Amino acid sequence: MNPVQHHLREAAAARLTAVRPDLAGRHDLATLDGLLAARADVAAADGEETVLVAAVVHRFDLDRWIRSTCGFALGLDPVRADAWRRSFTRTVFLAGNPLHLRDRFSFASVADDASAAWTPPGPAAATTGLRRLLRLFTGSAPLSGHSGITVEIPTAHRPAPHPAHRPPVRRVLYLAAADCTVADALVHLNHTLAEGVLDGLIAPGDRLTVRLLPRLAGVLGELERVRVVTDPRSPDRLMAAAGLSKAR
Repeated sequence: MNPVQHHLREAAAARLTAVRPDLAGRHDLATLDGLLAARADVAAADGEETVLVAAVVHRFDLDRWIRSTCGFALGLDPVRADAWRRSFTRTVFLAGNPLHLRDRFSFASVADDASAAWTPPGPAAATTGLRRLLRLFTGSAPLSGHSGITVEIPTAHRPAPHPAHRPPVRRVLYLAAADCTVADALVHLNHTLAEGVLDGLIAPGDRLTVRLLPRLAGVLGELERVRVVTDPRSPDRLMAAAGLSKAR
């Protein structure tokens, strides 16, 4: 196994072990086959303990999406946040206008410009009506043109579940842009940002500078957190889809 693949496998195994040690104990995460089998178990989980969020997307603007996603995660109460984290921040993205839905559905957070809204984390049944009403967000356009922007994380309306009592820090938010669509970016950013907030890596006042690179293999040594997925061009390999640099 080459050094990059070894690094990515270890990062993916660490994420699984930290969130679901019970699941990690059933598989040999030292091997790619064991790691993929554990991930398949996560993807197949659909029981009462599975917690998810439904995000309604009206339009996508990268810097506002980053602020709004972090604001949503920062405002969650600890019990809901912990349950969602244990389900690996599972999220379903739906296409719709939150302004047309607020009287019918309960949202935990709505972006300032109503470009997106998030339901509270809960059982899948809690969002059945919303998911039946709206179609999945496709977002097939390629992601481009956003590299270099800096976003300041807003103050939450309610206390964060794991508040970081520290001065604000700067980080780089990396995203692998090669063959990445807007829909792909939503998924990768959602997990990276939400888990960064819930794990205390991102806090109000922090500044994230976005860097889009074709691939992230060259910056792995800079990353404190990396989102690892199966390489769509080669299913027997892993790739870094997004990551947060170490604090500066």
